[in-house]
Amino acid sequence: QVQLVESGGGLVQPGGSLRLSCAASGSGFSINAMGWYRQAPGKRRDLVAVITSGRSTRYADSVKGRFTISKDNGNNLVHLQMNSLKPEDTAVYYCNVDSTSIGGGRKTYWGQGTQVTVSS
Repeated sequence: QVQLVESGGGLVQPGGSLRLSCAASGSGFSINAMGWYRQAPGKRRDLVAVITSGRSTRYADSVKGRFTISKDNGNNLVHLQMNSLKPEDTAVYYCNVDSTSIGGGRKTYWGQGTQVTVSS
């Protein structure tokens, strides 16, 4: 079982920055990838950024050049640095973990979500 604790988020003016963090804890698993998704009201949940255990990264086109995902393997901690924020970045951001258990089963976990609001 994997537990996820998210931190960061809040209210920021357009052009500002925020940093989200997500810590994964538990036992009997290895992490294949950690990432962030977001969901705005009335819209589907979409990928923002993901980083694999090998540190390969992938970003949504809308955030390329503005957001950076990084990972601290030793602590199963992932960060999302968000710069040059725009009102359209407003959403609930969810941490996501793709894991494999000792028994070999693959499972995805979600954080509780953290609100990011970009507004003047």
